[in-house]
Amino acid sequence: PLVEVLAEMEAVGVNIDVPALRAYGVSLDREVQGLVKSIMSFGDPGMNIDSPKQIGELLFDKLKLDPTGVKRTAKGQWSTDEKTLQGIVGLHPVVFDILEYRACAKLKSTYVEKLPQCIDPKDGRIHTTFAQALTETGRLSSSEPNLQNIPVRTERGKNIRAAIVPRDRDHLLVAADYSQIELRLMAAMSGDAAMKEAFARGEDIHRDTAARVFGVPASEVTPEQRSKCKMVNFGIIYGISAFGLAQRLKITRGEAAELIDTYFKLYPAVRKYMDDAIAKARETGYAVTLLGRRRSLRDIKSRNATVRMAAERDAINTPVQGTAADMIKLAMVRVSKALKAAGLKAQMVLQIHDELLFDVPKDEVEKVKEIAVREMSGAMDLGVPLEVSVGVGANWLEAH
Repeated sequence: PLVEVLAEMEAVGVNIDVPALRAYGVSLDREVQGLVKSIMSFGDPGMNIDSPKQIGELLFDKLKLDPTGVKRTAKGQWSTDEKTLQGIVGLHPVVFDILEYRACAKLKSTYVEKLPQCIDPKDGRIHTTFAQALTETGRLSSSEPNLQNIPVRTERGKNIRAAIVPRDRDHLLVAADYSQIELRLMAAMSGDAAMKEAFARGEDIHRDTAARVFGVPASEVTPEQRSKCKMVNFGIIYGISAFGLAQRLKITRGEAAELIDTYFKLYPAVRKYMDDAIAKARETGYAVTLLGRRRSLRDIKSRNATVRMAAERDAINTPVQGTAADMIKLAMVRVSKALKAAGLKAQMVLQIHDELLFDVPKDEVEKVKEIAVREMSGAMDLGVPLEVSVGVGANWLEAH
């Protein structure tokens, strides 16, 4: 049933504000030039900062940064991928500049320069291609151009989203997205009473977790405590280790281990869910979503501990993330039918993970908001309330 919906979305396409994108490109250029100057001040004249080999030599041979835990590539070069650089970002200011430079360069080539080239001259719109059976998690993917990897949380990504606009001045964009869907699924699938109760009461789950972890009333939870517990909440779903959490929160491994231990004492059913998920995957060789879609986990019994642990993380996460992917697909089919049944001209134009974006005539905005909330929140009955937040704006950033 989703094929028809995706075909319509591809045919409709999205509108972009090319002048806004070009203007942002100019400011991005200035930022890139500043970062290049800063990085080059530490390197030798003529250094190519786009060369991973030369960046590795700068960091570990010239600047003598501690290479503990840093791997070498098959060719014997120092690894300088994003994960490696994130792990050493506190050792020298140039590491941060390199990460920033790469982020800017990727945005510029992938979106600022490429999106205008993807405009169809027939209708002046961009028509991406959706694939519904490409990713292992079951999420949709989009290509030529990829509109699903626009950074959502960064300031730079916001500038790209601001360039996605309605078809004309008589239309607005409406964005509807599931709130904390993976945590709600974890509550439903683990059956953890405390977590389900927090969602049933409409609590801020991160604040509620922080209040429990730090033993203070919810009203006294500090932003820092909430932020830590938000990282734990989402990290647990992805099978985060104490080492990984320590790196993200910039705390000691002992503090991170204590946070995780406290979390499991407060939410014991979550720990049981995780153990059971790994055990089932070992037994069957796959992980399965609530709707029965399977993901094969060939390495779940591997003798290589690193490979096996990655498969175990997938065993924990796939039922949750995979069910979220199934749910938004069901929601898309329901919303599409409801828009047609209501005789509306509004069109669904994009799906980005847990969010749907609509191009809507101004006089249909309230009706579309109502349909989106009703159909998305009713996509599956989990025994945990599904919350859908809706925004409206003259561009995607305003609507998000």
